Amino acid sequence: MVRIASVNVNGVRAAFRKGMGEWLEAGGFDIVALQEVRALDEDLLPLVPGWHVLHDPATAKGRAGVAVLSKEPSIAHRTDIGLKTFDTKGRWLEADFLVGETPLTVVSTYVHSGEVGSPKQADKYRFLDSMAKRLPKLREHTDHAVVMGDFNVGHTQLDIKNWRGNQKSAGFLPEERSYLDRWLGTGMVTGADGVRSRGHGWVDVGRTAHPDIDGPYTWWSQRGKAFDTDTGWRIDYQMATPALAAVARDYRVDRASAYDTRWSDHAPVIVDYDL
Repeated sequence: MVRIASVNVNGVRAAFRKGMGEWLEAGGFDIVALQEVRALDEDLLPLVPGWHVLHDPATAKGRAGVAVLSKEPSIAHRTDIGLKTFDTKGRWLEADFLVGETPLTVVSTYVHSGEVGSPKQADKYRFLDSMAKRLPKLREHTDHAVVMGDFNVGHTQLDIKNWRGNQKSAGFLPEERSYLDRWLGTGMVTGADGVRSRGHGWVDVGRTAHPDIDGPYTWWSQRGKAFDTDTGWRIDYQMATPALAAVARDYRVDRASAYDTRWSDHAPVIVDYDL
């Protein structure tokens, strides 16, 4: 059994000051994908002794950043998502492992948050386009892969508490949701934007585990009483190849017991894979 967790830490140094270290050591994890690390190697490595660490910090200091922590060393890793004219540092990290004799690839990704009508939204679409091109190549690379992280997109109405009020907001635009329609679809798929195309056949492990319920949400605004009223968004995913999804066990969102016990505005997404 391999226990894999993914979480947007919203700044790893602040998260450790608030209790992330205790969570990390108590969880029994084999692999942990981090997003929005917002640190340099010299900041991150002292926080996680005993872990093998792959880390891709963003070009801009204090922004983005992705990492993969593991109990066993990786056999290879890559950070190139294939877009040469656009800065994607700190947003995509692939790591290859051997679990027994089974190759396993994990990806930690942090998709841009976007902002309607701004260059930030154009950057988001450019990155999502890059993901769309890279995902089929990952399927060719191995039958067992999982792309994890903060996608900054709620896929369906079940994934956002206040979906009616966010239909024109970044994170729930039809054009954004259509990427997930295609990635998770099989055969010919009509996306939320009305465009028909072929699905990629990946599996949303969280929605497979909870097919008909709201959430479980993974992010809550720091404003107001969003956490207390569970007015959240499910924007953090473990998206697996069919072969890996078939052995997924015990998907769970590790939601904090109370607002003041949180160490990030996101909750970890944890899955056991029976490899």
